[in-house]
Amino acid sequence: MELFINIVFLIVIGYFCYKFIRLLVKLKKDKIFPITNEELIAIRTYPQKVVRLPTISKQKTEIFLYSFLLLFIIGMYIIGVFFKGLDTSFYLLMFLPLSYSHNLLNLFAIINDGVLSGNRFVPWKKIKSFQFVLINLNHRYYGYSKEVNDGYELIMKEKFSTIRCIVTTNEAKEKLTKILCDYGLEEAGVKGDEQCQIIGRDQK
Repeated sequence: MELFINIVFLIVIGYFCYKFIRLLVKLKKDKIFPITNEELIAIRTYPQKVVRLPTISKQKTEIFLYSFLLLFIIGMYIIGVFFKGLDTSFYLLMFLPLSYSHNLLNLFAIINDGVLSGNRFVPWKKIKSFQFVLINLNHRYYGYSKEVNDGYELIMKEKFSTIRCIVTTNEAKEKLTKILCDYGLEEAGVKGDEQCQIIGRDQK
């Protein structure tokens, strides 16, 4: 049983390290969105906080914290190996911080390969569709700030999870719609000939 727990731990922590390294590599690539200050301040991962510039230099504090978290978990695992008396549930508890670490990086950006969101990079082939949901009185984000009210929540659906961000201007919404349609994503709730018609998807 202990051997099984150790194998599972190494697989999971190796996966998180791989995802983090891949994110850092993708952060160095040219961005498609946001590329202007107006676009940057129109995007939020938290209702009351705009995203930071999608560069390593501007995300260095968050990158340091996430690196420290991974090193801390690896260090605790090494300590656990030397102290055989530790219960196997101790290893499982170490993954608890990782389950809440998705938005540790205040990041949302689109590059040629896919989408950067939080501590994840998601390639286009894994995104099934997207949808803009109006932030009105019935929305969970309504009331956090005047910029968010009457804005939109962008939801991009993967097979088992979703990417979410807040879009506060119609201009940013229209540009995101064009980009996502240009990369072949379907807009949920829009049928047939109306699919991406406004932004001229067929003109690509």
